[in-house]
Amino acid sequence: MLLAAFELGDALLTTLAIFFFVIWIWIVITILMDIFRDHEMSGWAKALWVLFLIFIPFLTALVYLVVRGSGMRERAMKEQVETKNQFDQYVRETATASPVDELHKLDQLKQSGGLTEDEYQKMKAKILG
Repeated sequence: MLLAAFELGDALLTTLAIFFFVIWIWIVITILMDIFRDHEMSGWAKALWVLFLIFIPFLTALVYLVVRGSGMRERAMKEQVETKNQFDQYVRETATASPVDELHKLDQLKQSGGLTEDEYQKMKAKILG
C-alpha cells in the first residue's frame, strides 16, 4: 500500500520542500517587481535580466541580489513613501468639505439661531472668497 510507505520523515521533507519552493517563488516575484520598478534601467537591461531569470534562475537570482540588493531596498522604500504621500493627498482632498457643504451648515446654524445675520454674511463671504 502506497500510503503506508509515506512516513513522518517523508512528510517533514515534503513540507520543507514546499516551504523552500514558496520562498523561491517569493524571491523571483520580488526580483521581477524590482526590475520593473527601476526607472533608471533601460528596457533592454530589464529584458536581459528577465531572460536570464527564466533560463538560469538560481544563478541570476543570486547575482541580482548581490549586485542590486541595496538598490532594491531603496526603490521599495521610495515607492512606499510615494504611495503614502498619494494616499495622504487623497484623504486631504476627500476630507475637506466643499463650499456648498459649508454654506449648508452655515444656513442651518443661522436658522437654528446660532448665528446672527451679520455673522452669517461675513462667514458666507469668507467661504465664497
